[in-house]
Amino acid sequence: MDAIDEVLEALGRSSFRSGFRLGPEERQYLQNKGLDTIVEHARQFVAKRLAPSRPKKDGKQTPLRGHPVFIAQHATATCRRSCLAKWHGIAEGKALGSEQIEYVVAVIKRWLERQMLDT
Repeated sequence: MDAIDEVLEALGRSSFRSGFRLGPEERQYLQNKGLDTIVEHARQFVAKRLAPSRPKKDGKQTPLRGHPVFIAQHATATCRRSCLAKWHGIAEGKALGSEQIEYVVAVIKRWLERQMLDT
């Protein structure tokens, strides 16, 4: 089990985090667009909304619905900087580097892959 699987297992024990699931519309969108495209959307969302040292509207920048990535971000605690600090050990107040961005995207991708297996 790698670090991403370990954090996903821990998040799965959280009653709040484990309540997030892709709905039929998000599943269909993911299937229509393909995982690679959705992962690229994740990369763009993370770079714009989460990576700055002080993201605009931090804590409110990630909607609860409307895109598979948004749901994944809440499920994986990659929705805001304080969640990243608590669950992933990525400190607030400093811009995310490229390795950290790719880690966050990998966490989101793994969660999406698991969701697609849970049919």
